[in-house]
Amino acid sequence: MTPDPALEQRAINVIRGLAMDAPQAARSGHPGTAMALAPLAHVLWTRIMTYDAAAPDWPDRDRFVLSAGHASILLYSMLHLTGYGLTLDDLRDFRQWGSQTPGHPEVHHTPGVEVTTGPLGQGFANGVGMGVAERSLRARFGPELCDHRTYVICSDGDLMEGISHEAASLAGHLRLGRLVYVYDDNHISIDGETELSYSDDAARRFESYGWHVTQLGEIANDTDALEAALREAGDDDEAPSLLILRSHIGWPSPTFTDTATAHGSPLGDDEVAVTKEILGLPADARFWVPDDVLELYRAAGRRGRDRREAWEKRLASWGGDRDAYEACIDLRGLPGWQDALPSWEPGTAVATRKASGACLQALADKVPGLMGGGADLTGNTGTVIKDHGVFTPDDPAGRQMYFGVREHAMGGVMNGMSAHGGVVPVGGTFFVFSDYMRPAVRLAAMSEYKEIFSFTHDSVGLGEDGPTHQPVEHLSSLRAMPQLRLIRPADANETAAAWRIALESDGPTALVLTRQDVPVLDGTAGAPVERGAYVLADAHDARIVLIGTGSEVAVCLAAAELLSDGGLPARVVSMPSWDLFAAQSDQYQTSVLPPEVPTLAVEAGASLGWDRWADDSVSIDRFGASAPGDIALANLGYTPENVADRARQLVSDLQEGE
Repeated sequence: MTPDPALEQRAINVIRGLAMDAPQAARSGHPGTAMALAPLAHVLWTRIMTYDAAAPDWPDRDRFVLSAGHASILLYSMLHLTGYGLTLDDLRDFRQWGSQTPGHPEVHHTPGVEVTTGPLGQGFANGVGMGVAERSLRARFGPELCDHRTYVICSDGDLMEGISHEAASLAGHLRLGRLVYVYDDNHISIDGETELSYSDDAARRFESYGWHVTQLGEIANDTDALEAALREAGDDDEAPSLLILRSHIGWPSPTFTDTATAHGSPLGDDEVAVTKEILGLPADARFWVPDDVLELYRAAGRRGRDRREAWEKRLASWGGDRDAYEACIDLRGLPGWQDALPSWEPGTAVATRKASGACLQALADKVPGLMGGGADLTGNTGTVIKDHGVFTPDDPAGRQMYFGVREHAMGGVMNGMSAHGGVVPVGGTFFVFSDYMRPAVRLAAMSEYKEIFSFTHDSVGLGEDGPTHQPVEHLSSLRAMPQLRLIRPADANETAAAWRIALESDGPTALVLTRQDVPVLDGTAGAPVERGAYVLADAHDARIVLIGTGSEVAVCLAAAELLSDGGLPARVVSMPSWDLFAAQSDQYQTSVLPPEVPTLAVEAGASLGWDRWADDSVSIDRFGASAPGDIALANLGYTPENVADRARQLVSDLQEGE
């Protein structure tokens, strides 16, 4: 597009006006970065990015990630101006209840927002994941179907957060070209000048990671120079690119340019009016968008339509593996994929992490979108994908990922892969190290990304590595997270069911799996694991219900035999998933856990939350100990004898209290 230069400058200033008006109306927000980066946004949306505002989910569009999510009004302004459906009223409702313009961008909430950002560094890692997905799909299905770029705006805060170091290292190692990051080097944070806490040499740092780095200097208002730099970076297929742009936050506010105030607070009515006068905007007008400026941007929003339609024609005539491609795009398996899941005979013993690995391997041919690996724990966590290649710079069609010791980045990269589409990412680490990636897991749940976390070594049963590696509070912690489907299967057959549930459902699934072998139980094959809990073994006129999860279900079954032999008939319930059980009807819940029968939960983890389902619990409200796993479990009370004793005591206590 080659609009009149005066119109183009006025259009950029309109963006700056919106960037001031929305936070001012909300009495909350971050105007300064959006004001400074208005020319960059203008160049991206009118000259650089390939997109069609009328088809925001077109698979071959360029992706845009605002990792500096506090500058959300910049993104919302562009989505309104280019025709994604946001209205001026939506901008007026910035940061208000139920609005389409929340404080930080939210995917699936606002059309045109690719990822949920705001926690700094997360969007940075998401962009890397998008680059992985694009490179993988292009290698597997050809550039005629997948040929686009990812553009990311990041800030000082993004680069300070540790996740950016992890993700940047991985992106450089994988030589992910077509990733274009603009680092807004404005020297300002909430506390004040970044020099208070930050003196990194970002250019040398990223060069050491293998990125192509360009120091742009003071060109934040030079649209032609910005365009040239972005085009050069976008043409780099061999390495990710970092463009370091020296901007001036809040420019041209006479009072607040280059100040922390412009970063975190509205400028105030008087300062907004003065700044608008400097920009040549009506000082007393709010949310002013003249018709010629709106048409300039709406034309930019339409200019990708021809490319989209050409892509649709290529897809219609494409002679490749259409079934596999469509299964990837739809995030589903090929017909009959469920039949590929293995099953195990009762009487054998297998660790659920190994059963999970067998499920992943069996599904690799049948669910073409599956892709992933472990955080330097690939074999340990059952995330090996054999016979499908390793994703490397030289073989980007490979589906086995090696994330390295980068749990946090693994989570953020997985989120980007999922947000991009075409990939169902799988990532594995020890359950205790879910702490390292919890922020990314939380965003996966919030964003309803379809992905699978393989959290193994799930209890003190992992053994000699001791309390630093033995999860205790982690089940309670992740169960508290809305929209995360957490499944702790009792045995190999429940593990296969968990994989089926994960792939048939939307949103993320966390599989919590044992290191140690556990017996394959009678009754788990074909059991209704999708209901979250079910009666595994029953007794006539049961006087106690034992609820087990994971490896403790087998302990409950043995304890029930002791109780029944002693005249106290017991029901055993396997409860692999609290959240799935909570979604069932009251009638089903009471059929499994009759309210008139005492209930004892048995789980090698913290007691927190078990009062929702049980009268008492055999739990661990302390850290573990270094010892062989069976010894640690026994000393902490996970024996049939102790469970039976606790059940008898519970029944006695409740009878005495009547």
